[in-house]
Amino acid sequence: MPHKISDECIMCGACADACPVEAISEGDTQYNIDPELCIDCGACTDACAVGAISEE
Repeated sequence: MPHKISDECIMCGACADACPVEAISEGDTQYNIDPELCIDCGACTDACAVGAISEE
């Protein structure tokens, strides 16, 4: 199941740096995960300092 980034995102970019398949991109107010590219590895969840990423 792909992961989702909530409104708690502080746009630090740690999740995008951690993603091995480059499924995370910068949006206007928060980062976004492309569900078509996400391989559900959890690397972004571990990298997020504010806990803004969860399973969808």
